[in-house]
Amino acid sequence: MKKVFLVLVMVLAGALLFAEGEAAPADTSYLKYFAAAAAVGFACIGGGMAVGKIGSAAMGAMAENAELSGKALPFVGLAEGICLWGFLVALLIIVM
Repeated sequence: MKKVFLVLVMVLAGALLFAEGEAAPADTSYLKYFAAAAAVGFACIGGGMAVGKIGSAAMGAMAENAELSGKALPFVGLAEGICLWGFLVALLIIVM
């Protein structure tokens, strides 16, 4: 099912990108706001999923050995950094 959906999206995207014909020039300045929202949204969803998996693994490891808490914390911080990168990309999209 996923493959069929992916092929359908690719075909429709190709048809839209490579369609020939004269179209009226449209104001597309609003599209950068959608792109910025998608950048932040996808980055935060991915970061949240990563923090959830890393956090649960870290809690399980700390339940067995309490000394591992300092070693697990940087990995959670790296996963949260994904959200910050999404915000920076969105900021660059809006400013440019």
